[in-house]
Amino acid sequence: MDIHEGAPALSVAGLRKTYGENRAVDGIDLVVGRGEVVALLGPNGAGKSTTIDMLVGLARPDAGEIMLFGVSPREAVRRGMVGVMPQEGALLDDVTVGETVTLIASLHRTSIPVEEALRRAGVAGLADRRAARLSGGQRQRVRFAMALVPGPDLLVLDEPTAAMDVEARHEFWQSMHAFAETGRTVLFSTHYLEEAEAYADRVVLMRAGRVAADGPVSAVGALGLEDAFLRLTGASETVR
Repeated sequence: MDIHEGAPALSVAGLRKTYGENRAVDGIDLVVGRGEVVALLGPNGAGKSTTIDMLVGLARPDAGEIMLFGVSPREAVRRGMVGVMPQEGALLDDVTVGETVTLIASLHRTSIPVEEALRRAGVAGLADRRAARLSGGQRQRVRFAMALVPGPDLLVLDEPTAAMDVEARHEFWQSMHAFAETGRTVLFSTHYLEEAEAYADRVVLMRAGRVAADGPVSAVGALGLEDAFLRLTGASETVR
């Protein structure tokens, strides 16, 4: 399967996922262009993490189609086109940060230098530290380095700053934006209003597994981002 040069970074149509009686994702349509920084914003249980799991091939949708750069998620991940930073993910306690990122780099056909990934993620000074001695915020930064090391075209981040304090969150977003400025696409989920407003080009508001609003930060902000967030409805609305 060939990569389609004109294809968007991400294209989703009719995406659905049900767990028992719970409709975790209930018919999502979404297109993300190359070079965009897009926030999936919504409260816990809105369907953000389930959506991300399907986008990167960790869960299989019950219905709908997903294409990343014109190919399936599995193929895009196999080619190293997608870097994923999960909200949670175990690190080997007895393995150093440098060894961990080196291992991930070895799994890909191409990668950026490990030292560069560590520097971009802000953990170069922790390269010789074992994972057991890392704080929650430091572990998140190591996961960020692991997502960066393939040199992906699309970076997918699930609640990336959940374990970080305010200063660490600020430093993380500086690192993320430096990466995005190289022309890469970034999709991140968050329930922090200020993160979506400050760091995304576009906000996709989610509620109950559906897209409640979708538009540029400037347009959503003009309507009152906080008010929109607090008054989410199940009806899809495109903000223009």
